[in-house]
Amino acid sequence: MFRGLLLIAIGVILLLHNYRGLDLGPFLSHWWPLFLIVWGLVKLYERTADASSGDPGTARMGGGEVFTVLGLLCLVGIVAAADRIKGRFPEGPDWGNISSVDVNVAPKAVPSDTRIAVRWTRGNITIRTNDTNEIRATGQAKIRSWNDSEAERIGKEASVEIAQNGDGYEIHPSGSAKNNSKVALDVEIIVPPKATVTIQNDKGDITVSDFKTPVTINAKHGDIEVRDTGADVSIDASGGDISVSDTKGDVKISGRGGEIAVTSATGGLTLNGEFVGPIRADKVGKGVRFVSHRTDLTLTQLSGHFETESGNLNIVDAPGNLALRTNRYDISIENVAGRLKIENRDGNVNVRFSEPPKQDIEISNASASIALSLPSQSSFDIAADCHSGDIETEFEAGTLTKSSTKSGDSHLEGRYGTARGPKITLKTSYGSISINKTS
Repeated sequence: MFRGLLLIAIGVILLLHNYRGLDLGPFLSHWWPLFLIVWGLVKLYERTADASSGDPGTARMGGGEVFTVLGLLCLVGIVAAADRIKGRFPEGPDWGNISSVDVNVAPKAVPSDTRIAVRWTRGNITIRTNDTNEIRATGQAKIRSWNDSEAERIGKEASVEIAQNGDGYEIHPSGSAKNNSKVALDVEIIVPPKATVTIQNDKGDITVSDFKTPVTINAKHGDIEVRDTGADVSIDASGGDISVSDTKGDVKISGRGGEIAVTSATGGLTLNGEFVGPIRADKVGKGVRFVSHRTDLTLTQLSGHFETESGNLNIVDAPGNLALRTNRYDISIENVAGRLKIENRDGNVNVRFSEPPKQDIEISNASASIALSLPSQSSFDIAADCHSGDIETEFEAGTLTKSSTKSGDSHLEGRYGTARGPKITLKTSYGSISINKTS
């Protein structure tokens, strides 16, 4: 009975993969224990049914059944691995020698505020503005081939087309460079100063600079750099590093990729996705919003630095409010002027103030410690609870009461200082709480 059910289940999963785009990697990593649960339930049913018939031995788990389970799981694993390899190397390995051929395209006169779409397949793109109302494209076609004659033939036919599309224009590879995995076009594109640009590239780096209008980028495989822009920047990436600097608009980055670096943005930064490399942000006027499967961060202003790397999350100099929910990060926060709320687990939390806090502080942790440093002249109301851990404080006053239980729990409550101060709430379990005076 179980083998039949397993065949049906694997068949349904593979059908969903083929026709509904089911990603087998995450599915297996999260739901593989269901196979063991169903296996056990079926064996219990078979054992009960066979016992009532007087032959319980037929429900025993045989080697053939184990082999069937392992074989079918290996089949699904092979399909998932093939998908991952295909995603990283969508066009297969590169073979042969590389030859370069110059590509020149006649300039095309366009309105100064036209819409331009760049649709690219392979190659690096550099795009910037100029004061002329023209689209210009120059660069090189890099041909991978086994002999020089083939490279010369393909290179002569490689070109770039600037075509009108409705009330806008589209720039894309043409000739032998169109949908050809042997050809990569590395180009520099110059557009009018008021043009609105959308860029799509399947494989290659993208560099954008000197735009006064919004920029939209969709990239699959390659690094992205955007600098010196005067409007919003929107990036949807599937891999590679992303760098945005000196922009006067909002920055939105989604998808997945490697390292993220955003510097000097007068607007806000929104990150929504999974990024395996370090994430760094400096001087973001309207703050940071970061959402992933692990982290939910809202930071209303950032005059200093925000970084995540190697299990550490650091924020320095945030004039606004901060709300953070995450796990397995060692968190270090310094100088938050607004309201502070942190929820964490399996990682230490260290918060430091160089000036007395004026807004409420709420820190909740689990299986790790909390350390809070405040100036000695601070005033506050505090309620701290530590399950199976100690509370240590350098602040002492008759209005503060510290207690502990025989089971190892600790509690601190009361008021410190002469003025009315914020409310501080600290909670953790299986870790300590330390409240120190800022040196």
